Amino acid sequence: MLALRPNCECCDKDLPPGSREAMICSFECTFCLDCLETVLDGRCPNCSGELVRRPVRPASKLDKFPASTERVLKAEGCAPVKAA
Repeated sequence: MLALRPNCECCDKDLPPGSREAMICSFECTFCLDCLETVLDGRCPNCSGELVRRPVRPASKLDKFPASTERVLKAEGCAPVKAA
């Protein structure tokens, strides 16, 4: 089950569970669509993996399977990622 982290690791923008602007890699690193397009060039700065839109968990399932509350933020911000 995906952690559904609550924020962008680059800019700290809030990304609630229903956000269609949340992007993830296969390690569940989480970024906003704006950082993906303007800084990251579609690649995760942590693993260089592909970033794709995070699925939305149905609201009816959030009580039993809540989103994560752990905020992850890169203290140094995000630098552009070079294609691997």
